[in-house]
Amino acid sequence: MFVALAAPQQSPAPAQPPSHHDGVTARGDHAMGFSHETSAHYFLLYKTGGAIDVSAKDPKDSATRDEIRMHLSHISKRLAAGDFDVPMLIHDTTPPGAATMAKLRDQIHYLYGATPNGAKIQISSDNREALQAIHAFLRFQISDHRTGDSTEVQ
Repeated sequence: MFVALAAPQQSPAPAQPPSHHDGVTARGDHAMGFSHETSAHYFLLYKTGGAIDVSAKDPKDSATRDEIRMHLSHISKRLAAGDFDVPMLIHDTTPPGAATMAKLRDQIHYLYGATPNGAKIQISSDNREALQAIHAFLRFQISDHRTGDSTEVQ
């Protein structure tokens, strides 16, 4: 005679910690004041430095557009002062290039400007070490935000 034994009850698997990218997205949405879902981020590398360009995906979404403008205006001032606390909070690490950019802040120029659907920060320098740091910082942003932007200097 065979007796069927009930399988032992298993506890549900513990919840997996969120992936790094999910954390970047959640912390970014909180720190920036607008959602990655309603905005598009671009990080561009130029011979003279680079740019951070953020736009509302929907041209009629004036709330996201205005939050982008407020955030990038604020960030451009903080970066110019050598304050990289917000990128460190969003990414949960110190982005490559940030320490050098903070050290050489007097040789780096940040130009904020509104765009039709958001805003853009142009980052430039004549200092070779600062340029390398700017490019490292922007390449990290491209990778960590998974934007798909080119990591080559244009």
